[in-house]
Amino acid sequence: MYAAERQQRIITEARRAGRVEVNALADSLGVATETVRRDLTALERRGSLRRVHGGAIPVERLEVEPTLAARTGRLSEVKRRIAARALDELPTGGSIILDSGSTALAVAELLPPDLDLTVLTNSLAAATLLATHPGINLYLLGGRVRGTTGAAVGEWATGPLAGVTVDVALLGTNGFSVTRGLTTPDQSESLVKRAMVTAARKCVLLTDSSKAGDDHLHRFAQVAEIDVVITDTDLDDDVAAELRAAGPEVVTA
Repeated sequence: MYAAERQQRIITEARRAGRVEVNALADSLGVATETVRRDLTALERRGSLRRVHGGAIPVERLEVEPTLAARTGRLSEVKRRIAARALDELPTGGSIILDSGSTALAVAELLPPDLDLTVLTNSLAAATLLATHPGINLYLLGGRVRGTTGAAVGEWATGPLAGVTVDVALLGTNGFSVTRGLTTPDQSESLVKRAMVTAARKCVLLTDSSKAGDDHLHRFAQVAEIDVVITDTDLDDDVAAELRAAGPEVVTA
């Protein structure tokens, strides 16, 4: 297989799956991992892919923020496992912030209806699910609603968060790395997420491993500000070790 043909197959797979891994590409293409790394470097120089830890992502993924519906359908079983593990972090009779996003929505879907809990959220989808739960004291943060994510943003969301203290914040992210922290493409959502971090005694990050090394424009927290990272078993061991060295507990589900 010529290099051009091999690189085209890499681009096609990256666009189909949203991410490619060096070792998996080497196996499927029947070449050495060093050959794959050279191909990824060449594709990055051409502006087709962006290198991340252990692989690469298509540039389209960086430029276009996926909708909540698109994210909910991706890695749904992985997100459900992460959400199930997140239930162990909930305080009995306490208070939590539930961020917007597909994994946070999976948490809302798993919350027992009679659970004694105060929930603050800026997610319209999560609030709709929780509004009929008799045991939950629900607060919906206001503001402008972003059609892409269904999240309320702006001063009507950040203002109330500045005046509260909750036990646990369950946070989502578009990307994370020890170097760049937790990042998201939209500034208004970043400001709300930052306010959530500040309002919580304990911060728990819910993220699938595909977001490792994926850095976006706006940082809302450093890794050291996170107490627990709940992710899936595909997270690279080196990345997990880097996260632990930075401070948080890393749990895989």
